[in-house]
Amino acid sequence: MKKILSSVTVAALVIAFLVISGAIYTIDETQQVVITQFGEPIGKPITSSGLHFKMPLVQQANYFDKRILEWDGNPNQIPTKDKKYIWVDTTARWKIIDALKFLQSVSNETGAHARLDDIIDSATRDFLTNNNLVEVVRDSNRIIREHLSYGEGESGDQIAGEIEKIESGREALTRNILHEAAKIMPQYGIELVDVRIKRINYVADVQKKVFDRMISERKRAAEQYRSEGQGKKAEIEGQMAKELNQIQSEAYKVAEEIKGKADAEAINIYAKAYSNDPEFYSFLKTLDTYHNTIDKDTTLVLTTDSEYTTYLKKTGAE
Repeated sequence: MKKILSSVTVAALVIAFLVISGAIYTIDETQQVVITQFGEPIGKPITSSGLHFKMPLVQQANYFDKRILEWDGNPNQIPTKDKKYIWVDTTARWKIIDALKFLQSVSNETGAHARLDDIIDSATRDFLTNNNLVEVVRDSNRIIREHLSYGEGESGDQIAGEIEKIESGREALTRNILHEAAKIMPQYGIELVDVRIKRINYVADVQKKVFDRMISERKRAAEQYRSEGQGKKAEIEGQMAKELNQIQSEAYKVAEEIKGKADAEAINIYAKAYSNDPEFYSFLKTLDTYHNTIDKDTTLVLTTDSEYTTYLKKTGAE
C-alpha cells in the first residue's frame, strides 16, 4: 500500500512540475510574444519583458524578435531603360511591428523573407527598368564638375559633354524603392527600415566592352591632363627663361658700369702719373710693352733707330 502511495505521489509531483513549468514563460528585452490556444491567437502581442503566465498544455508562447533584422536578396538580372543588362544584388533591414499580424500572415521569419523577396525584387525591377544605367551606378555629377573645373577651354567642356549626366542618382533611386516597398509591408506586421543596392555588375557578354570603354575614357582624360600639364610646364619654363635673361642683363649692365668706372679711374691715375713725370711714365709703359711682346722664343728684326729699342740701347751703352 505504501509503495502505491509513493508512486502516486511521485507521479503527482511530476505532473505538478510539468503544469507549473508550462504555465510560466519569460520574455527578454529583444522579444515579443503572441499566445496561441490550439493554434489560434489569443489576445494582443505581449511586448513587456519579465515573467508571464499562460494556461499549460493548451496555450503556447510564440516568440518574435523586436530588433532590426537583416534581409539579403538573390542577385537578379534586370534590363535598364537603355537596354543594358545588369546583375543587381539588394539588401534590406526590417523589423516586426505587429507580432499578431506577422503570425497570421507569414507565420515566421522564413515566410517574411519570402514576402520580402517578392516585394523588394518587384519594386527594384520596376524602378531600374524605368531608369538608365547611369542613374543606378552614379550618385552625383561630380566627375562632370571636375572636368569643367580642371579642364581649360573647349577641351574640358568636350570631355564633360561626353559623360552622361544623371537626373536623380542611385541614392534617390533606392529611396524610391524603399518608399514603394514599404507601403505594402504593414499588412504583414512588418516595417521596412532601409533598402540598399549592394552590388551591380554587367552580364558577362557586355562586361568586357564596358570595361574597355571605361579604360578608353580614363586614358583620354589622362592624356588631356598630360597635355594641359605640358602647356603649364612650357609656360613656367618660358617665364623662368625670361626672368633669367632679365637677371643676366641687369648683372651685365652693373658689371659694365663697374668696369667703366674702374677704367675711368685707371685712366685718371695714368693721366696724373703722366702729367707728374712724363719721362718716367713713358719708361714704365715701354717696360710693359717689352714684357707683353718679348719672351725667350721671340725674334725681333728692327732698325737701329727704332723707338722700340731706345731704352735697350741706353742700357747697353751704360
